[in-house]
Amino acid sequence: MTQSILIVEDDLKLASLLNDYFSDFGFETKVITSGEDAAISITLSTPDLVILDLRLPKVDGLTICRQIRDKYQGIILMLSASGDDIDQVAALELGVDDFVQKPIQPRVLLARVRMLLRRNSASIKQNHKEITFGQLTINNSLRRCTLNELIVPLTPSEFTLLWLLASQPDVALSREQLQKSLSGLDYDGLNRLIDNKIAQIRKKLSDDALRPRGIITVRNKGYMFVPDYWFN
Repeated sequence: MTQSILIVEDDLKLASLLNDYFSDFGFETKVITSGEDAAISITLSTPDLVILDLRLPKVDGLTICRQIRDKYQGIILMLSASGDDIDQVAALELGVDDFVQKPIQPRVLLARVRMLLRRNSASIKQNHKEITFGQLTINNSLRRCTLNELIVPLTPSEFTLLWLLASQPDVALSREQLQKSLSGLDYDGLNRLIDNKIAQIRKKLSDDALRPRGIITVRNKGYMFVPDYWFN
């Protein structure tokens, strides 16, 4: 089955290069050069993956993420020429799955795209299981999480991370393990991807950020899912 990519990039030369490059590798591609039309196009066409530029005129990438993240369940990979950590943290908090800095190396970007799609597909095809801890239910076949019978709007990467933790309750999983499983990349000791996504999951699950009890931090080890908390 052909996988679809929507490229939102106002640099016409780069947009054309990416469009041709991914088309040559068998992807169904579409290019949008204006941030104004991006949110509607993404939610209507529901591509498998969106390559989204951060610095778009009129409507920037962060605004587009904010507009679509609760409606669009696919993968968002953000491009940016900025090396500002604040931009990256803001993007991750809004549900971006990966962040690639310009200048782009097409071969590296292709590898990242394939990894994200492969990980998402593997998670969907993984054993069709449902885990329930008290008021929390995580359905891996539907990729859906509910708390007190209300749907929790997790992004694909947040769901994958929660599933990894909940599948091994009362076990501390290191940042190295989680990042490798989530992105296929090694943890360099500085990357805040896992920490930012854990913070977002806690927030969405109403787990106290200052004194978390459902997903706790285990000093010098990593993060642990605590099943007993969800029965309260």
